[in-house]
Amino acid sequence: MAPFFIARRNSNPVKAKEVDRRARWGIVLVALGFSLVWQGRFWERSVAEWRVAVSLLFLLLADLSAWTSTRALGRHWRMDAGLNADHSLVTSGPYGIVRHPIYTSMLCLLLSTGLMIGTLPLLAIAIGLFVLGTEIRVRIEEKLLASRFGDRFSDYRRRVPAYIPFLR
Repeated sequence: MAPFFIARRNSNPVKAKEVDRRARWGIVLVALGFSLVWQGRFWERSVAEWRVAVSLLFLLLADLSAWTSTRALGRHWRMDAGLNADHSLVTSGPYGIVRHPIYTSMLCLLLSTGLMIGTLPLLAIAIGLFVLGTEIRVRIEEKLLASRFGDRFSDYRRRVPAYIPFLR
């Protein structure tokens, strides 16, 4: 979470020209997914070596994606779905791989945590909640971006997957 707090602290808070607070419902569902993987008695069982290895890989990917995406997004990063008056369409760096690399980072963190401490059935449900919440946010954010950037955003959307690389 450090990249998000640092990005927030280092950015000049600019009041968004357009905000859609409905995206907060997506945050609620994502948070429920994250809390779900912590359920169960994970402290009573050992973790298989393969789960530790895959978990560490996802943790590294989450970290890399979080740092690079908050840096690339810069002053445009915000909790609510919104656009600044001088908002620009960021398509470079991690945004050239996926349109929403912060959500990619969060998915990798969920997978890492779920594999390390969760049960596979709870992780499956958590992933479902995460995807549902993220899809709510993605659709709202992309509607805002399409309204501002039109064909330029449509072209970008056709070329670059949403938040899971190689999956359109």
